[in-house]
Amino acid sequence: MNVRRTIRKVRSDAGVALLISIFVLLLISIVAIALIVSSGTESALAGNYRSATAVYYAALAGLEEGRGRLLGKNTTSFKNTAAGFMPSAGTTLAMGSPRYVINPAGGEAVAPWDPANQYADTQYGTEFGSSGFAAPPNPSPSTSSLSTVAGIQGPLYKWVRINAVSQKSLNIGTDTTPLYYDGTNLNTTSTGAQVFEVTSFATLPSGSQANGSQKILQYIAAPVPINLPNFPAALTLAGNSTNGVAYSPPTSSSFYASGTDIAVPFCTTGPAVDAVAVFDNADITNVKSGGNGGAGIPAGNRPLYTGNSSAPDIANDGGTFPANLQKPSQLDGLAQTIIQNADVIITPGPATSPTPYTAYQNDLTSATTGMDSSNPLTVVVSGNLDLTSWHNTGYGLLLVTGNLTYDPDASWDGIVLVIGQGIVTGSRAGSGEFDGAFFVAKTRDATGTLLADPNLGKASMIFASGMGGNGFRYSSCWIQRSQPTASYKILSFHEIAQ
Repeated sequence: MNVRRTIRKVRSDAGVALLISIFVLLLISIVAIALIVSSGTESALAGNYRSATAVYYAALAGLEEGRGRLLGKNTTSFKNTAAGFMPSAGTTLAMGSPRYVINPAGGEAVAPWDPANQYADTQYGTEFGSSGFAAPPNPSPSTSSLSTVAGIQGPLYKWVRINAVSQKSLNIGTDTTPLYYDGTNLNTTSTGAQVFEVTSFATLPSGSQANGSQKILQYIAAPVPINLPNFPAALTLAGNSTNGVAYSPPTSSSFYASGTDIAVPFCTTGPAVDAVAVFDNADITNVKSGGNGGAGIPAGNRPLYTGNSSAPDIANDGGTFPANLQKPSQLDGLAQTIIQNADVIITPGPATSPTPYTAYQNDLTSATTGMDSSNPLTVVVSGNLDLTSWHNTGYGLLLVTGNLTYDPDASWDGIVLVIGQGIVTGSRAGSGEFDGAFFVAKTRDATGTLLADPNLGKASMIFASGMGGNGFRYSSCWIQRSQPTASYKILSFHEIAQ
């Protein structure tokens, strides 16, 4: 009886181990399949992330190339590598006139202005269609990217667009006037520098614009000028009650100083300023009648010094000139900032110049190749500058840290700063002139040591009585065109959804 029950029990348990084994194998298979699927998903996600990151940085590289080449002091700037690509300094880039930097790979064609091109700029119409610019001009001005070096392909962006913007294009108003940036605020009054939009389109080699991995990034950027003061006169001699200034102009009736803003073709003139500005009442007498080592203005020439008030227009502007630029350390700091952001720095050396070292007209000529009215430069002479026999016109900002020996056959349109030794002399004949603003301040002694605050040294401008030249004429337009730029500031950055 018991034997039969045992047999039945054994027979009823038969096959259980097999079922358990099959179930375990099935469970393991499910887990394995899940792991395989998960691994594939993670690989796909990692691949997508790599692609997204790669195309993002390719587009960002395009933005940075465009922004960097806008800055004139860069050796690869548009001004140096693609003359005429961007408007000259002081000239507005019109709405609806984009510029393109194209970056083809291999033998492909990149024509963002062509709607049939696989890399067509369809974003342009989205931004500017409501302003009347449904598509960029076909063709649009373009230049090549510099990202390919020695035959090696650089970042894989396809094009960079640089264009003007308005309140309407930025969706912050309805005005279609190009925007400007004064260092603090946007405006439509041409105050400061023009704002540019820099847009970069990148796509990876895996496909065309229709199906490849793509990215569009965009900057709103504007040049940030170095914080130069508002020059109060055609000629400013910076001094104080301790050391004063000295002034001896030529006796020629053709030599004068005028604070009346002269007319130029490329901008609108502003109000008159003083003919000569000083920072102390005693220096009004030094400039007008002589003293402190200067002969003053000859009586017969005083009516030629006109501007903001009756002739001779010599005013104490120390109360209106920035208080943070009236000490040696402060003006020297301004000079150092200009030096750091100059287009050209001429450092006279012992091999070509006697002590104290001096740059001559040949040094200035060779260093300023390409300088003209549409391409003003910021030129620094770290030492003395002797313009004898330089029969040219300079454009932009000229900073001389030593003594400036002027040859009146030369002219300069823009800003001339003699900050350091603060000495200007001249004795030759000629008919040149300075249009813009001329500023002289002594911040260092004869050995080059910075003077102790708060007193400036004696700024002096001593010309021979028989020297030629036409003197100084104030020009706000040339001052504006000659403003040196420290960088292109990014006002906004965003990714454009596609």
